Amino acid sequence: MGILSRMIPTEDASARKREIEEKLKQEQETLSFIRENLEKSDQLTKGMVSILSSFESRLMQLENSIIPVHKQTENLQRLQENVDKTLSCMDHVISYYHVAKDTDRIIREGPTGRLDEYLACIAKIQKAVEYFQDNNPDSPELNTVKARFEKGKELLEAEFRNLLTRYSKPVPPILILDAISVDEELEVQEEVVLEHLPEAVLQDIICIAGWLVEYGRNQDFMNVYFQIRSNQLDRSIKGLKEHFRKNSASSGVPYSPAVQTKRKDTPTKKVPKRPVYIPGYDHDLRVKLMTDALTEKHGGAAGKDDVLDIEIDSYIHCISAFVKLAQSEYALLLEIIPEHHQKKTFDSLIQEALDNLMLEGDNIVSAARRAIMRHDYSAVLTIFPILRHLKMNKSEFDSTLQGTAASTKNKLPTLITSMETIGAKALEEFADSIKNDPDKEYNMPKDGTVHELTSNAILFLQQLLDFQETAGAMLASQVLGDTYNIPLDPRESSSSASSYTSEFNKRLLSTYICKVLGNLQLNLLSKSKVYEDAALRAIFLHNNYNYILKSLEKSELIQLVTVTQKRAESLYRELIEQQIISYKSSWFKVTEHLSEKNMPVFQPGTKLKDKERQIIKDKFKGFNDGLEELCKTQKGWAIPDKEQRDFIRRSQKTVVSEAYRAFLQRCANISFTKNPEKYHKYHPEHVEQMIEKLFDTSA
Repeated sequence: MGILSRMIPTEDASARKREIEEKLKQEQETLSFIRENLEKSDQLTKGMVSILSSFESRLMQLENSIIPVHKQTENLQRLQENVDKTLSCMDHVISYYHVAKDTDRIIREGPTGRLDEYLACIAKIQKAVEYFQDNNPDSPELNTVKARFEKGKELLEAEFRNLLTRYSKPVPPILILDAISVDEELEVQEEVVLEHLPEAVLQDIICIAGWLVEYGRNQDFMNVYFQIRSNQLDRSIKGLKEHFRKNSASSGVPYSPAVQTKRKDTPTKKVPKRPVYIPGYDHDLRVKLMTDALTEKHGGAAGKDDVLDIEIDSYIHCISAFVKLAQSEYALLLEIIPEHHQKKTFDSLIQEALDNLMLEGDNIVSAARRAIMRHDYSAVLTIFPILRHLKMNKSEFDSTLQGTAASTKNKLPTLITSMETIGAKALEEFADSIKNDPDKEYNMPKDGTVHELTSNAILFLQQLLDFQETAGAMLASQVLGDTYNIPLDPRESSSSASSYTSEFNKRLLSTYICKVLGNLQLNLLSKSKVYEDAALRAIFLHNNYNYILKSLEKSELIQLVTVTQKRAESLYRELIEQQIISYKSSWFKVTEHLSEKNMPVFQPGTKLKDKERQIIKDKFKGFNDGLEELCKTQKGWAIPDKEQRDFIRRSQKTVVSEAYRAFLQRCANISFTKNPEKYHKYHPEHVEQMIEKLFDTSA
């Protein structure tokens, strides 16, 4: 055991020693390899250094040889460039002496059809002028090119005028109507664009205008511009007016077939004829309306009112057309005229058309004033649709004229004020005329029907319904509230007419209507005294009061009246009832013969005395004569309202028939005459038939 344990460590030590010796040998070989490589690297480095040193030497030799050559070449190139520049300058200077000759043909022929080439020639001439002014101001060539430049500028100005004149055309009436129309069925309106000039022509005009401003130092072209465009604006509006005159009389409001859609107030309604049809007045208003309709249907000549309606429509459309056309003219002007001249040029451009419109408006006011002097107050109704349209469009009008002179801006407000003044005067004088209309016997209806004054007054008031806000504001503008004693709401207490609210205007108009109706009632009462027959007087007042009431009920007038007079309807009904009672009293002289007054007392079979027989005879005779006289007289009277006519007949027939039957029954067994048929002329049914024919001229 001891020997074995000593042998094992000895073998391990030998193996370990061999392993170490092998690793040492490998490391020695590696070291030898590295030494060899280092020696080779040193040799290569020495060789590279030697090559670089040789290259540096040669490069220095080359540089010393090339730099002098390069400097010499650079000097030669600079000399060459100087020669070229000198030659170029000489050519450029020489060219100025040939500009007049080179551009002569193009300048003489003008810029038409070749504006770009023409402007290029003008630019050459301008440069020549600048050159000679700077370098040789005494040379004759300067005068030559100056003259050529002025000639070119004149031809450009002429081309500007020619293009504007040739291509500026009045806007067709159909296109204007499309532009100002409103389609109420479309939520988003398709705007009609008014193109005044073809695009290519417009660009040429803009180019010429820009050159004249920048180089021509000339503002005369702006005067040319506004004169030509002003003429076209005025012609466009006159063309629209002529379109109305040719087409409106036969086909109503003209419209553009290009847009086959319903239009809402293009731009506003015509002056409406608004007589309200009142049931029962068969031979009154309805016949007149049917006659007018037939006359129009069968091509009757347009009356004075129709011509006036056309003129009103035309004027209203022309106002809207002016706003639309002026807006499009301003948009065109912005592209052509320099910014600091735009407002002034636009002001001048619209003056002629605006003045013509204002003059026409003044003529309408003057015509209304003359009509008022003739006491023709219905003529003033022509002002209402125009005034309403002017006030509705005033904000857009003011926006369009923004930036123009104060005198231009004030033209429309001045016209509006004139119309409000004359309108308010007409309303006041109309109310006074109703009150003061004279009681002329020959002018009174023989049959006691509705007086012309009543129908005219109601028709006038009905026509105000379409212009309630306008009429109310018109009254308010003249501060007539004090006249009518209208209490002001604290929020409305301002001296300025513009501060009146719509509610106050409505109350003011209501009070005015009540004033007219009150004046009418007083006048009718005065006129009725012309009739000697109290019954006819009652029929006359009944017819007129009933006509007024029915007119109020069948229109919006009753809503206006009740704003300040709550009991208007009941008051008129009371008046009507009073006149019916008054009329019925005329039958007392007939029915009094049928009463028991003075009737003899007798016993059946007792012979009457002569005096008693005569009393019965007189009663029969008095009844017969009174019945015949009243039926003959009252048959020629009129109650146009069928409902009222039937009611009065029926109630009167009942009263007379019952009294007559009772009288006949009392006299049935009395022998008062040998000829009873002489006194008993009418049976009760016959009496009823006679009363049924009252107020019937055809019976």
